[in-house]
Amino acid sequence: MSDVVLLFSGQGAQKVGMGKDFHEASEAARAKFAAADEALGFPLSKVMFEGPDEELTRTSRCQPALYLHGLVALDLLKERLPNLNPVAAAGLSLGEFTAHTAAGTFSFEDGLRIVAQRGGFMEEACEATQGAMAAMIGGSDEAVADLAAANDVDVANFNCPGQTVVSGDEAGVDAAVAAAKDKGIRKAVKLKVAGAYHSRLMKSAQDKLATELAAVSMQSPRIPVVCNFAAKAVREPAEIRDMLEKQVTGSVRWTESIQQLVADGHTTFIELGPGKVLAGLVGKIAKDVTVVSIEDLESLEKAVEALS
Repeated sequence: MSDVVLLFSGQGAQKVGMGKDFHEASEAARAKFAAADEALGFPLSKVMFEGPDEELTRTSRCQPALYLHGLVALDLLKERLPNLNPVAAAGLSLGEFTAHTAAGTFSFEDGLRIVAQRGGFMEEACEATQGAMAAMIGGSDEAVADLAAANDVDVANFNCPGQTVVSGDEAGVDAAVAAAKDKGIRKAVKLKVAGAYHSRLMKSAQDKLATELAAVSMQSPRIPVVCNFAAKAVREPAEIRDMLEKQVTGSVRWTESIQQLVADGHTTFIELGPGKVLAGLVGKIAKDVTVVSIEDLESLEKAVEALS
């Protein structure tokens, strides 16, 4: 079995029906969904399987949903491939928490609780501010950073070369969209999101999350987990807490994170989550790597075949 890097999805990947076929096919999956519902005190699995979409899209719902889905998918993969050898992990924004649970930094239950709290805190911050986000396509990172600074907004995501996201006050984001072509940016598209994630408008959520993270029992991960904020592997609990906290208002440096993993010699990645968003981004960052995506039973079986 070749060495693999685990990648976990971020907010926006969720879709109604996620995990339902896992639940139907596996007793172990049913047990994990039931444990999550009990720990959270509401039927998260029902929201995942049945929606409605506006409920699943809520930040306080989709974040624990993606966390749970990613870990169930990993469990089922390990069940089928007991010799699977994960050697590193990373996750896009919310997915960084899933990566840490997969790496043994904290327990499934503690991670679930923290992710649900994070989603709730961010939802509150969205409701208390007038925030927006916009994707900048076809411009350099430097041009987008200059544009963001000129309009007093933040760079939320460096997703891949030519795809960067700005975030902040709605008026500032609108101004950045209007001025994008002047900076040599081919296309600027406002995103359908509830607020300004990964910007200073999330500071209240960051502060509340820091308090919760301080109380969580953590240990050094069994495998390196590359963090979004610094785009490097973090190992010590104090540093992990710091990175997970700063990530709420800081930029997601996904391009550099993948480049770091490739520089470390990794060539096979497994995306665990709905859709193939991460596979698409990784393909634009590193041409000579393999990404296997797992989102449902069909893709799970294909992945097992590809990795065997």
